Order: sequence, then structure tokens, then C-alpha cells
Amino acid sequence: MIILGIGGILGGAASALLRDGKLAAAVEESKLTRSSHGANQGDLPERAISACLDLAGARPEDMDAVAVVRPVPESGFHLKLRARFPNSRIVALEHHLAHAASAYYPSPFDDATVLTLDRAGDFRCGSRWQARGTQMTVESEQYYPDSFGDLYGRVTELLGFKANLDEHKVQWLSVTGDDRFKGLFLEVLCPSEAGPRLNRSFFSTERLKHGGFGSRFYERLGLKDGEPVSESLRPHVAAGIQAAVEEAVIRMADGGRNLCLAGGLGLNALLVSALENRSPYENVFVQPAAGNAGTAIGAVLETWHSVYRQSQRVALDTLCLGPSFSAAEIKQVVENCKLRFRYLLTTDEVIDTAVAQLRENRILAWMHGRMEFGGRALGNRSILASPLDPYSAENLNAYIKHREPFRKFAASVPAELASAFFEVGPNARFLSTVGRVRPEHRDKFAAAILSGDLVRVHAVDRNENPLYWRLLHAAGEASGLPVLYNTSFNLFGEPLVCTPRDAVRSFYSSGIDAMFVGNFFLHK
Repeated sequence: MIILGIGGILGGAASALLRDGKLAAAVEESKLTRSSHGANQGDLPERAISACLDLAGARPEDMDAVAVVRPVPESGFHLKLRARFPNSRIVALEHHLAHAASAYYPSPFDDATVLTLDRAGDFRCGSRWQARGTQMTVESEQYYPDSFGDLYGRVTELLGFKANLDEHKVQWLSVTGDDRFKGLFLEVLCPSEAGPRLNRSFFSTERLKHGGFGSRFYERLGLKDGEPVSESLRPHVAAGIQAAVEEAVIRMADGGRNLCLAGGLGLNALLVSALENRSPYENVFVQPAAGNAGTAIGAVLETWHSVYRQSQRVALDTLCLGPSFSAAEIKQVVENCKLRFRYLLTTDEVIDTAVAQLRENRILAWMHGRMEFGGRALGNRSILASPLDPYSAENLNAYIKHREPFRKFAASVPAELASAFFEVGPNARFLSTVGRVRPEHRDKFAAAILSGDLVRVHAVDRNENPLYWRLLHAAGEASGLPVLYNTSFNLFGEPLVCTPRDAVRSFYSSGIDAMFVGNFFLHK
């Protein structure tokens, strides 16, 4: 049985494919078009669909079902699908149902509470479900504009960033501020177990920019109506919205044994950490591709269980579900670009060469195997540096990524060694949470610390990414520290690199010192 899922058609378009109960592929359109917009709003993500079919070795006529996450199914859209997939059953799914399915079904739980929280989808901005076995039952729903995600986006715009794009910047900025405005944002949110009910008296219907906040809100910030938020005040405003959302979501989550989370707010690693450490739940699982793209995975899983009544759960063994490239394909690109390279004959030679580069404090681009699904680099499309390099933080942020200093990189460590350096939970496997560095190692990782002892931790499982796991161990054997700094291999505000040509372009447009693309080694 083959099921194709299509999600994020109104933003964050992606496709996923389930073949005989195994997730065979998942790809975002934006990574193939090299645009943050991906497909035009409302269009099929044709490149992502084709990539999933190619990766699964399937044809459009082989599809048993095509599951589409769409707010309002339109007849014209269905005609497009029928023409593209003539033999398939067409299944239309609600946005938050797909979010919930994407979180619960890949989780390790047989029963759980499921929360979906985002800006808006199907006119909803959140839902709460109870799940058991292969059944999910909705308990409550939240409707726009009473939206955590919308308020967070408004604050993002207020602070000078782009709403629906830069919310992650507000998250990381928040760790540098205090909670002086937490009470204000709790007043705005009016949180309860049923969810937020935004207090509209803090907004102006006449102000279309800067988040649409009104005079009452500016007065509480100590500003004149419409006055820009100063650089010194921005971290505290960010900290206020972050702390208030954390408290409100914990209140909404109520209590239980197992919690699953999806929707755009699931990408907020500080929120996930708060749920792990301060909510009544014993166990928390977040869908690592929690945004709209992840609904493509939810679509195939919901169809598998609810339409075809399959009881076998589908494990999320890896997020490396995108395209990979052969040596011949890579060679064609580097030769076409007239580049000098060295082909490393064995995996041992790849590892040894990379370790030698790291010991010289050189920053590496590392592209191997299948591209990751979601926005986080998990060791297949990464930029790597040694924590022992005293200039790694400055070089990574200022001269390569050209981003704000409060946006720290992750520390990748073999999963079985993570507890020796950090306190972190199972969601660190997909970089979905934050951990704490142990006091005796704080000085070693000072460059990656967000605030206090908080650090982004990536616990690398041997079975999931054996090559990256080997590199970490080899680096540890050479230096005594089996940890590497890891940030995503992308520039210019683009998504993760996908193809060898994407990698070459980013490498030669940045201050990265050396690059491994499969067994091909290039350096400057």
C-alpha cells in the first residue's frame, strides 16, 4: 500500500510518502525551489511530490491514496489531483487533525494527550485531543484570533522582525531578557485550561503595522503610542511573551502521563523544554517537523490508521527522508564548476580527513546521505566546528551565517555520552528542546550557552546517523571531547542545502574553510 501526503498548501508546502507501513520519503517544496515560499499559495508542491515518488520508486498511478491537508477542499483542486493520480483515493483532512496525527502516531505512547498550537489553520489555532491505540478524539478547539501563534507573530513584528518567519529569533532573544513584562502578556492572553482569550483592549484596529498593538499596550511598556521598542528593551519584551506563552500552554496542557505536541509552536524549543520540566506530564514528545510541512506526515499516518484501519504504528526512525546524491552526480557538479577536489576512497579516510581539519580549527560543511526533513540540520546538511576553537562562535555567527549573536548553535554529542556533559531529554534527538550543561563542563561550551546553563543539545543516535556518530567519536578520540558545534548548512535566508550545486554555491559564498560532499573533499 502506498499513501502520498500533501500538506502546507497555504504555506510551508511539503509532501510525504508511506509505503507498506514505512515512511519512505518526506520533502519540503522550499528546499527544492530554493525559496522560502516553496510553492505558490494554493498550488500543489509538484517538486516535492516528484521527489517523494522518485525516492520511493513509485509512479503516480501506483498511489492507493493521496491525502491532502486543505482548509477548504475545492472542486478544481480535486480535479488536479485526479488528473495527476488517476487510480488513487483522494482523502481531504483538516489541518489540526493532521497536526495531531503527526505528533501522536510516531510517538512512543499507546495513550496520550495531544496539543496542536499554531497561528491559524481551518480557522482554528489550537486543539486538544485524547489518543489511545490508533484512535484520536478531539476534546476542545481554539479559534482564531485567540491564538498563541498570532500573538507571538505580532510581537515578532513589534520587535522589528518578520512575522510568520522570524519567530525563532524572538525565542532566542528572550533568554537574554528578564520577565518584567510577563504579567502584561498574561493579561493579554487571559490563559485558562480552555486556551487563550486575547484581550482586545491591548490592540488597535487602526494600526496595521508593528503588531497592531494599541495605546494601552504601549503605555504598559513605558512607551509613547507607536514608539519603536528600543534595543535595550527588546530582550525583555521577548522574554515576556516567551514566559507568558510557556505558562499559558502548561496551564492548557492540564495534566496526565504522556503529552504530544505539534503545530508551529512545537518548533519553540524553549516551550518544549518548559513542558518537559515544568508541566505535570511524565513524558513529552514533540513532532520535530512541527510546522505546516509536518502535516504531510500527519496526512499519511491518519489515512493509514483511520481510512485503511491499519493497527501497525509507524515509527519516526529518522528525519533524513529527502534526496541523496551518488558519487557520479556529485562529480558532475564539481567538475562542471571547474573545482579542484580530492575523492576519498573509504569512510575511514573521510572521517580521518575531517578530524584533521577540525583539529586545525577549520570550519567544515558536511553534506552526506539524505537531506533532513524540517528546518534543523541533524548531521547530513550541517556546518561543523570544534568547541575547542576559541573563535568558533565569532566565525560561525559573524562571518559565515551573518546572524545575531544571541542565536546560538547546537552541540552535537553521541546519545550514549550526552548525560556526561548535559542534562537533556529524549527530544534532543531531533534538536527539539534545550538542555543544560553540567557545571564542570560550562567553560568548555561557553560559546554555545544561551543563558545561564541553557544550551541546544543534539543527541546523535548510532543507528539513526552512523557516519555522523562515528565522526563525533573520532573527534573525541583525537581531542578528548566527543562534541562538535553544529548549525544548519544554508546561507542567504535560504532553506537547508539540498543538492551538490546548492552546497557548492553556499561554500564558495561564505567563510567556510572546507567541505565534504559525500566522499568529495574541497577546501580553500
